[in-house]
Amino acid sequence: MSFDALKSDRIAFRDSLEEVEERLYQEGCTDGLPIVPPTEERVMRMIEFNTLDPKQVIAVIPPQNGPATVEKIAINAVMAGCKPEYLPILIAAVEAMTSEGFDLFGVQATTHPCGMLTLINGPIAKALDINSGSGAMGPGWKANATIGRAVRLILLNVGGAFPGRVDKATQGTPAKFTYCFAENEEASPWEPFHVERGFKPTDSTVTVLGLEGPHDINGQDGTKAFSLLRIMASSMMSAGSSNVRFTTGSDLVLCLGPEHATIIARDGLTKDDVKDYLFNTARISLDLFSEEHLIHRKKAPAQYGEFVEGKPIPIVLNKENILVIVAGGAGLHSCWMPSWGGPKHRAVTRLIRMPN
Repeated sequence: MSFDALKSDRIAFRDSLEEVEERLYQEGCTDGLPIVPPTEERVMRMIEFNTLDPKQVIAVIPPQNGPATVEKIAINAVMAGCKPEYLPILIAAVEAMTSEGFDLFGVQATTHPCGMLTLINGPIAKALDINSGSGAMGPGWKANATIGRAVRLILLNVGGAFPGRVDKATQGTPAKFTYCFAENEEASPWEPFHVERGFKPTDSTVTVLGLEGPHDINGQDGTKAFSLLRIMASSMMSAGSSNVRFTTGSDLVLCLGPEHATIIARDGLTKDDVKDYLFNTARISLDLFSEEHLIHRKKAPAQYGEFVEGKPIPIVLNKENILVIVAGGAGLHSCWMPSWGGPKHRAVTRLIRMPN
């Protein structure tokens, strides 16, 4: 079931499950890992559990503009090992990824190594055991692993973003296998991320954004808010980051570990204070950029923001481009995730609609 195969209604196999799996791999339908064969019974069980019309088109996935029907989303979910309960999350993620202005085409085809972050908020995270604590971005949780993997399979099979053909990532990233976790709302001293974005605490949402994998920020010796923020700012000051090189209003994510978040909030700082400090402090000296890059910036101030000779360059265009979330467990670590730096690549959050 390559992109072309997925356009047909059914494919009949008479082979063993192992041979089916190998055939799908050869057809370019998998991420290289073993899959669950998407039999009609398995796919229909998932669709019927959610009382959905299999032929309903949720969106069209670029670059090859494949129609993401409920059935095709379910096929990829089954292949990834998802439970039927996960399907509404995937539908909401597809809606978010194809929202106007998100530039999914760019994320799919760029040479930048970005994976598709799928961040879960709200009661659904606990109900479906989506990990938000220790090791939330690592292995060991079925929901995290399979939801993130299903998102990638949809991008491959419906959008056609096969590595080396459409997906032009120079080296790629492990984040392209799976990149899904929940915010640790219980451990956060602030309002949940989705509430900050206008949703109710009782809503369940999914947020998507094309990001690099997490970059660790080791703050084990920090005991005060501004000590930690100084470390975080210096960690984010990379002249090679696409957010800086293409300062066009793209979002990045600062994921605070609960212990770091507690220290920062204890000293009276809000999430907006964190954004304000990082925007004004995480600025990169011009001597760290190539002369060619600075010449390019001078010629396109509308694209890169105002260029002032001798003044350091901020890591993002506006402080609102710094998204602050809380996830993880014990330990004085945080991380940040730069985006691919496409024009105004902003995170999109959508409501997850559960079946009655």
